[in-house]
Amino acid sequence: MSLLTVQDITGGYGAADILHGVSITVNPGEIVSIIGPNGAGKSTVMKAVFGLIRIRKGRIFFQETEITGMRPDLIVRRGMCYVPQEYNIFPSLTVQENLEMGAFLRKGDPAKEIAKVYDLFPPIKDRRKQAAGTLSGGLRQMVAIGRALMLRPSLLLLDEPSAGLAPLFIDHIFKQIQKINRLGVGILMVEQNARQALRFSHRGYILVMGTNRYEDTGENLLGNREVAEMFLGG
Repeated sequence: MSLLTVQDITGGYGAADILHGVSITVNPGEIVSIIGPNGAGKSTVMKAVFGLIRIRKGRIFFQETEITGMRPDLIVRRGMCYVPQEYNIFPSLTVQENLEMGAFLRKGDPAKEIAKVYDLFPPIKDRRKQAAGTLSGGLRQMVAIGRALMLRPSLLLLDEPSAGLAPLFIDHIFKQIQKINRLGVGILMVEQNARQALRFSHRGYILVMGTNRYEDTGENLLGNREVAEMFLGG
């Protein structure tokens, strides 16, 4: 049984189709990366999965239930969370308040889940009373991912989690993504640091102009000379 199945979807913004028959699968326990050049439709796939854009053709299934065209709030209730590249925190709220907002669908005291997030991302625990908008980019990304984890999702969508971060924070974020995955959370990730992402991805998809170009294990994509020359910088 797949966790997520995207079947031959076509769609985009307004009357313009960005995706042209894209198919992607995430199996339970997998980290799957989507890579490709700018404008390939990578982030558009994520928005399509999460119900944020129009899909004209194709179908999307999450845990064997069709979610094509479903509202994002209903998708969240089924166990999927999305961390966009930008505008992914409440900047005027403290770190602690951001995490509490992430638990809006949970009943009872969120303290245990917050403690788990702080265990995963210790740097933000020391800043729990600080406004999230005043944090560095790396710390804001930890808050954004932590807020998504408050709902204990079975699938986490990450759009460019390392974008704009210093190398030290990139390594830390990637290590924590792997740790989250080992806790049983499936990961679908769009990432410009393709070579680094593929090193720890179970599988990867390369999109070009809104279509599937390559699909293979992360290891095999790294070892493919044509892929390396065209998409990984040689």
